[in-house]
Amino acid sequence: MTDIGIFNLTLGFTILAIPVLVFHYYRVRMVKDLFISVARMVVQLFLVAVYLEWIFEINNPWINSLWVFIMVLIGAGTIVHRVRLNWYIFLLPFILAGLLSMAIIDGFFLGLIIQLDYFFDARYFIPISGMVLGNSINHNIVGLTTYFDGLSQRKELYYFILTNSGSRKHAIRPYIQEALIKGLNPLLANMSVIGLISLPGMMTGQILGGASPATAIKYQVMIMVAIFAGCTMILIMSVLYSNFFVFDGYGNIRPLRKKKSGK
Repeated sequence: MTDIGIFNLTLGFTILAIPVLVFHYYRVRMVKDLFISVARMVVQLFLVAVYLEWIFEINNPWINSLWVFIMVLIGAGTIVHRVRLNWYIFLLPFILAGLLSMAIIDGFFLGLIIQLDYFFDARYFIPISGMVLGNSINHNIVGLTTYFDGLSQRKELYYFILTNSGSRKHAIRPYIQEALIKGLNPLLANMSVIGLISLPGMMTGQILGGASPATAIKYQVMIMVAIFAGCTMILIMSVLYSNFFVFDGYGNIRPLRKKKSGK
């Protein structure tokens, strides 16, 4: 793969002049946010490059597993923050959902489908886990926000179904259905246009790295299947594990969201 020199890399940032001019012309106050986001992205990615060089060289199963655990922890924390839930209640359920889902996904695809000689090989274990976890964050945020908003804003429906059916499982089903639909529909839409509108980054990277298009496509198909299965499992497990803390012993809905500061 052709390397990008420092000068050309720096030159590449000049294309950001276009969005800056657009923001300036329409008086959109996003220029500062743009530069902060780009700066953070660059610093974080270069730090990750340093870490991964070391991790790939060591290729120790405990270090590789620790790295994936840290990714799960950061993802769970991000979801708790964005959905505005109480950290001390919901962080653990989301971590458990992420760890169990990744154990199933990695075990199935790395162990059974790709059949790696060394299961914890950092060059497969970390990137594939990262792609599944990274994609799950946005879909989890949308799905869980939908679920908790539904329980908070439409309690009457929950209590009506609970009273008539006597089953909490039936009473929460409409809220889970809505969470799954809103959380996973964008991913389904994205999968349906891959190859027609978009060329995924993993496939493009493999082709640029010298792999044949056929091999790159097979890996891309499998990673998209893994991402969808992983997103679905993480979302539904997050909901089910959260329910241990959402309802009291009588089936009543506890207060779910953090109070906004100043209120």
